[in-house]
Amino acid sequence: MNKSFKIEIIELLLFGIIWIGIFSIPFFNQWGYATLDWDKLLSEWFRIFGFFMVFLINILLLIPKYLISKKYKTYILSAISMILIVSVAGLFLNSVLFPEPLKMPPMDLVSGIPMELGSGMPAPIGFKPERITDYNSMSLVIIANLIISFLVVGSSTTFKVIGQWLIAEDRRKDLEKEQLRTELAFLRHQVSPHFFMNTLNNIHSLIDLNAEDAKDAVIRLSTMMRYLLYETSQGHTSLKKEISFIESYISLMQLRFSKHVKVALEVPDGIPDLQIPPMLFISLLENAFKHGVSYQKDSFVLFSIGISDNMINCIIKNSKHPKTPNSEKRYSGIGITNVKKSLELHFGNNFTYEVNETDTEYQVYLSVPIE
Repeated sequence: MNKSFKIEIIELLLFGIIWIGIFSIPFFNQWGYATLDWDKLLSEWFRIFGFFMVFLINILLLIPKYLISKKYKTYILSAISMILIVSVAGLFLNSVLFPEPLKMPPMDLVSGIPMELGSGMPAPIGFKPERITDYNSMSLVIIANLIISFLVVGSSTTFKVIGQWLIAEDRRKDLEKEQLRTELAFLRHQVSPHFFMNTLNNIHSLIDLNAEDAKDAVIRLSTMMRYLLYETSQGHTSLKKEISFIESYISLMQLRFSKHVKVALEVPDGIPDLQIPPMLFISLLENAFKHGVSYQKDSFVLFSIGISDNMINCIIKNSKHPKTPNSEKRYSGIGITNVKKSLELHFGNNFTYEVNETDTEYQVYLSVPIE
């Protein structure tokens, strides 16, 4: 049962309980009397039924046809017309079906002792009492009916609009979740080819230099591919597996570079069992190797990760070398763009991404909350 259906069921039950309570009021008003005045009771129920008709027409016809369609002027005019028609018709039918009892004038049965004949007593022969219409009382009844009808329309419209808003909000959240899953899947598929393209280039360069190292690199790469295919398909992975993935990546990169490139990996001794988005750090580390390593000069890459205050803190440093004409767009491209997009989709604004740069060092600081 989806949330929208639940909201509609709750709305229906709420309306049912309210109207059952309203229709019960005339009955409980006569609860203390010895006998029920059925004529008065039926007259009150008929009057309430008129308000119930106003409610049904508004809920089932006017709101879906005009208000939800944003035809506000048409809705207002239709609601006012409906209230006038139903109210006037209800008063007319009520007066026909349940007329006020005729009161007989005072009569002297015995000299000096007046007595009023009740409506249940027969009228004197030839006497035809006139029906006296109290126009002031009738005006008050009409005004009261109109006020109650407007209140019924206003309250029912408010409840219905709130219900529709909750349903629309639920659908919007479902669409956002689906869009989030789609975008994250797209980002993962975009990151993976970008990463493998660079890694295959590394392996290609090893084939002529050291065939055994190249074979070992292929095995490591296949292990990493298995991780990407099966461990990240759910949109999350454990921190321990992600760090193991990073360790394999660093091992592959160390096969390519000479000993003058120092690579340091700092991770906690006991890695807690935490869930994180997959491929969260690899693009940053990949860019550190791509832009921070020089074949002619001493270079370094540092990857450090720690946990404090319910936050996962990652620092990636790399050496910085003088720019060449081909490196004007440093630290840009698909990888970094996807990292920032993925962070926004996963954490909204609840993360820290900072870049600190000097003449000799480039540092990225990333802090994300523990899910």
